[in-house]
Amino acid sequence: MRHARHLARSGSSPPDGARAADTNLSLTEFLYRLLADEVERRDGKQLDVRLRRAAFERPSTLEDFDFSFNTSVPRAKVLELGTCTFVERHENVLVVGPAGVGKSHLAQALGQRACRAGHAVLYVSAHDMLTQLRASRADNSYERRLLRFTTPALLIIDDLGLRPLTGEEGVDLYEIIRRRYERAATCITSNRALEEWPPLFGDALLASAAMDRLLHHSHVLTIEGDSYRNPPLAKRTRAPRAAHADTAAR
Repeated sequence: MRHARHLARSGSSPPDGARAADTNLSLTEFLYRLLADEVERRDGKQLDVRLRRAAFERPSTLEDFDFSFNTSVPRAKVLELGTCTFVERHENVLVVGPAGVGKSHLAQALGQRACRAGHAVLYVSAHDMLTQLRASRADNSYERRLLRFTTPALLIIDDLGLRPLTGEEGVDLYEIIRRRYERAATCITSNRALEEWPPLFGDALLASAAMDRLLHHSHVLTIEGDSYRNPPLAKRTRAPRAAHADTAAR
C-alpha cells in the first residue's frame, strides 16, 4: 500500500502495467488497491473535519470508560447506543446523575462514535449554548445562530440545569427541542433528575411541550454512584484508570 501511494505521487512513474508487475499484482488488483487507498485517505480526512467541528472537550471513548467503577452504569444499553442507531432514528438520550459519575464522558464518547459513523455532531454546554443565543438577539443573528444547534445530526447539550434559566432561555431551549423533534437526535446530560427539569422552563405549558417531545423516542440513563474525581478509599487503587476515563466527569 505504501508502495502504491509512492507510485501514485511520483510524476515520472512507469506505466500502470509496469507498476503492477513491480508489485506482483494484476493491473485490476493494483487499481483497486490504489482506489481503496484513496477512499481511505479521504474518509480519514472527513472524519478529522467532523471531529473538529464537533468541538469535544476531550477525546473521550467508550473503550476508555471504566464500567466497573460504578456498576449502576447500564453497560449493555450504553454499548447498544454506541452503534448510533439512535442517531439514525432521531431519538434522544438523556443522561442524569450526580456530579462525577461519567455523564459527560459517556455523552462525548457517543458523539465520537457518531462522528465515526459519518454523522455531523456538535457538543456544547447548556450555558454556552444559551449564552450564544441570548447574544444573538442583540445583533439580529438569532435565526442563523439557532441553525447551528438545530442542524447537526446529533446535538450534545452538557450540564443542563446547573443554574436556573433566565429571561428568554426557557423559550430558546424549547425552540431547539421543538425544531429537532423527530428530525435529529439530541443527547442531554444533567445533574438534576428528570422531574426537576420542568421548572427550569419557568412556564408550565412550555415545560410540558418541551418534556413531551424530549421523552418521546428517548433513552434515559440514570447513573448513581461515586465520583471519579473523588473516589472513596476502597476505590482509590482504581482512581488513575478512572481519572483517565473521565477527568472531567459530571
